[in-house]
Amino acid sequence: MGKSIAIVQTSAVSSAELKSLCDEIMPDVKVYQIIDDSLIKEVNANGGPTCGVKRRLYAYYQQAESLGVDAILNQCSSVGEVADAIRPFVSIPIVKVDEAMARKAVSLGKRIAVVATVPTTVGPSVRLVESMAKEAGKEIEIETHLVKDAMMILIEKGDVETHNKMVLGEVEAAAEACDVVVLAQGSMTVLLPLLGHITKPVLTSPRLGVEYMKKVLDNL
Repeated sequence: MGKSIAIVQTSAVSSAELKSLCDEIMPDVKVYQIIDDSLIKEVNANGGPTCGVKRRLYAYYQQAESLGVDAILNQCSSVGEVADAIRPFVSIPIVKVDEAMARKAVSLGKRIAVVATVPTTVGPSVRLVESMAKEAGKEIEIETHLVKDAMMILIEKGDVETHNKMVLGEVEAAAEACDVVVLAQGSMTVLLPLLGHITKPVLTSPRLGVEYMKKVLDNL
C-alpha cells in the first residue's frame, strides 16, 4: 500500500493550494484533509490557542492517526506550538508546515524579518525561527512586521487585492532592512506574483512544508 498523510487545518484558506502541492510533489501519497475553521476564529478572538482549541486539535490528530496515515501536516502557524506539545502523545510524525521555511531562513541570513497578518502568528513564528537558529548554532536578529486584519479581510471577504495592498509595503520595507523575509502564514502566498522586484529572498511555507513532508515520508 502507498503512503498517506492527513492535513489538519484551522481554516480552508490554504486547503486547495496544499492539496495541489501534494499532488505535484508526492503524487503517490493519499491526502486526507481535516478542516475546522472555528479554530482560527477562536485563536484570534482569544489572542492564542485556548484549552478548547488544544483539545479539538488533539482530537483531530487522534482521528488522523486512526485513519492509518503515516504522518500529519499541521497547516496553521498560530497553533504550531500546540502541535509541538501533542507530538509525544501521537505515534506518527507531526510536521509543521512552517518549520522547513524557518530552517531555510536561518541558513540564508542573520537579519530575518517575520511578516504576519494576524497577531497570534507572530510569537510562534519568531520562536520557531529562534529554535532553528539555536539548532544550527547561529546568532540571528529578528524584526517583526504585523499587518493587522489583513488575513481576516482575505478569509472573511475573499478580498485578495486589498490584502495584497496592505501587506506588500511591509514586505518591501522588511526586505530593505533584512537579509531574508519570512511570510509567516501560508495564506500569504497570494503575494508571490507581486514580489518579482524584491531582490532579497522572500520565503513562504506551503511548498517548503510539503517538500519537507516528502522527505519525512521517504525516511519512514
